[in-house]
Amino acid sequence: MNEQLENYLHYLVVERGLSDNSIKSYRQDLTQFATYLADQQVSSWAAVDQFTVLSYLEQEKQGGKARNSVIHSVSSLRKFFQYLMRLQVIPVDPMQKIATPKRGTHLPSVLTEQETDRLLAVPPVNRKLGKRDRAILEVLYATGLRVSELVNLKLQDLHLEMNLIQTLGKGDKERIVPIDAVAIHWLTTYLETVRPELLKQRRSPYVFLNAHGGQLSRQSVWKLLKQTAAQAGIQKNITPHTLRHTFATRLLEHGADLRTVQELLGHADLSTTQIYTHVSHEHLTSEYQKYHPRA
Repeated sequence: MNEQLENYLHYLVVERGLSDNSIKSYRQDLTQFATYLADQQVSSWAAVDQFTVLSYLEQEKQGGKARNSVIHSVSSLRKFFQYLMRLQVIPVDPMQKIATPKRGTHLPSVLTEQETDRLLAVPPVNRKLGKRDRAILEVLYATGLRVSELVNLKLQDLHLEMNLIQTLGKGDKERIVPIDAVAIHWLTTYLETVRPELLKQRRSPYVFLNAHGGQLSRQSVWKLLKQTAAQAGIQKNITPHTLRHTFATRLLEHGADLRTVQELLGHADLSTTQIYTHVSHEHLTSEYQKYHPRA
């Protein structure tokens, strides 16, 4: 069973070209299921039926697993068993009659304009890495880039003379994103005064570097956001996507249409972008209650 699982993960890498993060996610879902099967003394994938799967999913729910995580598990299992069916490893697909649970509405954490200003003001710009950190935060807020897109940003992707940045999003989908003058100022300051010092006469195609001159990691940006938010006195749960969520919400609050925000975020489906309308409506309700004399 383990060999077939590993063959599937190898197939996802070689044939499907999925990212390391996607492979890690599939591995986690399928390994957890395989562990459950071992506990139930199920010795082959062919022996798995829909009741085995339903029992496993119920155990996951009872164990406190989040609804969206259960949904992801169902998706991983569905694709895996379809793969086994194509190879004729199993006679029947046990996922055929398993319904996917409805996704819960999760409103993203968003910073207010005052919180955003406090966050951006935290990095000590009189220090080398402070200038870099300010540039990172400004670029994230100005463009709505995913953190993975930010750390993979290359010098050739910058078109600052035209106030534009080019990025490669999910599914290798290329998009062009505008960048404002403030973010360009801090990015240029970093590129001209800090980046050459970090490189120490070496070369790198990447825009943002760590203290040793190597490519900055997603984990480093995550840590920076957490630490900066704490220093700014922000109590909200900050995630790597917080500034991306904030970027989208600010645009909608100030009159941008949903289709434009979809293009800027690089969402393939408009329904993904619509989550931000809920946040924006909450803002409108809050403002109404704050300022209307009868509210």
